Amino acid sequence: MSQDPRIWFEAPAWEERYRAAEPLFSGRVNPQLVDEISDLAPGSALDAGCGEGGDVFWLASRGWRVTGADFSSVVLEKNAARAAELGQEIATRTEWIHADLRTWTPPRGQYDLVTSHFLHQSGQDLFRRLASAVAPGGQLLIVLHSPLDLETTMGRPNVPEGFWTAEQIAAALDLDGWEVLTSEARPRPATDPEGREITIHDTVFRARRI
Repeated sequence: MSQDPRIWFEAPAWEERYRAAEPLFSGRVNPQLVDEISDLAPGSALDAGCGEGGDVFWLASRGWRVTGADFSSVVLEKNAARAAELGQEIATRTEWIHADLRTWTPPRGQYDLVTSHFLHQSGQDLFRRLASAVAPGGQLLIVLHSPLDLETTMGRPNVPEGFWTAEQIAAALDLDGWEVLTSEARPRPATDPEGREITIHDTVFRARRI
C-alpha cells in the first residue's frame, strides 16, 4: 500500500479497518461533546463523520433524534445492528447515511445540532456546508486535533492540513448571524504510543445560529 499517509483517510482504507471483529475505538462519547452540549434540550442532530457511532448513541440516549453520516458502509451497517441491539427507543432515534463529507451537502437548516469530531479531511468548504445545515437557534460544534499536537509525541499523522485552529475555522465561516460560544485549543491528558503521560489539545469551535 502507498506510504502516503493520506491513503488512510480514503474510504477503502476505513472499510478495511472497520471489517475487523473488534471495535477500533473505545465506543465512548467524545468528551468535548459532553462538555459543550450536555445542557442543551434534545432536538435533531447530525453527527458528520460518525465512525463507530459513540456520539450518536450518547445523544440518542439523551433524547436526541440523530443522523450519523459516514463514508464507510461497513461501519454504518455495524452501527445499525448495534442500534437494534440497544432497543427500539434507540433504534427509532437513530438513522445512518452513507455520505462522503468532502462532497456531500446535508439538508439546509434542518438540525438543532451539527457536530463533527476529528475529521482528518477537513476544509473551509466542509465547514460551510456543515454550518448551512444548522437550523435557526441551533448550534454547530466542530472538534479537531490542534496543530499544537504536531509538536508532541502523540504520533499524529503527518498531514498538517488536517489540523486546524479555532480561529481558522471561524475565518472560514460567514459568522454574520452567529454567536460564537467556544473558540479554543482545549488541553487534555493523554498517553502517547510509548506509554508516556502527555498533554494534547483539541480545537473546539462552537457557535449558535441566531
